[in-house]
Amino acid sequence: MDRIEYAITPRFSPTSTPDQLAALGALWAEHPDCLMQTHLSEQLDEIEWVRSLFPQARDYLDTYEEHGLLGARGLYGHAIHLEERERHRLREHGAALVHCPTSNTFIGSGLFDMAGHVAGGQRIGLATDTGGGSSFSMLRTMAAAYEIGQLRGCPLHAAQLLWLATQGSATALRMQDKIGNVAAGMEADLVVLDLASTPAIAQRTDRAEDLWEAVFATLMMGDDRAICEVWINGQRC
Repeated sequence: MDRIEYAITPRFSPTSTPDQLAALGALWAEHPDCLMQTHLSEQLDEIEWVRSLFPQARDYLDTYEEHGLLGARGLYGHAIHLEERERHRLREHGAALVHCPTSNTFIGSGLFDMAGHVAGGQRIGLATDTGGGSSFSMLRTMAAAYEIGQLRGCPLHAAQLLWLATQGSATALRMQDKIGNVAAGMEADLVVLDLASTPAIAQRTDRAEDLWEAVFATLMMGDDRAICEVWINGQRC
């Protein structure tokens, strides 16, 4: 229980009044070590909705920024249809963009610009977002991120997918000194994968030319059967 942390969570601007957003901004200013997580620019019609509700705002991000809800410990889910000012301000503050691929494909929101955001120096994590998505599984989420990368002409390597799901997401959460990597002093939250958990995956693994090809088969086709061990803070569950 001593590992639990709070996150200030405005659902998103369209379901929040200016007073609510201001109150949450004041709360974050009072507790700056908290994370703040919300939703940003997933769909074009949603962006138009925000413009109608906040006509004075420069863009979607500004509805948060004007109320003190933009900062280094901010997590902004989706971020598909960002304007240049928004990209600049997010990068300037060191905020994190959180890619939620199963939500984006299920709703038909658009294709996250992973290559562009990486080249632009954005901090990026990976998440399920089952409020709009279709799975709690990070394996399925990595597979969906790969598929979106393919549609954008920039497919992700298995190493990139694993990094996004572990160290990348830990970095987005500003917790890279505690979780997301296998190193001395870390909290040792581990999932051990069976790279031959089904006949189809085993067949593909047997034909793999290197370890990454073997891992890739599980990332694309794996499910709960691939999980053979789970360790939480160094304790096997």
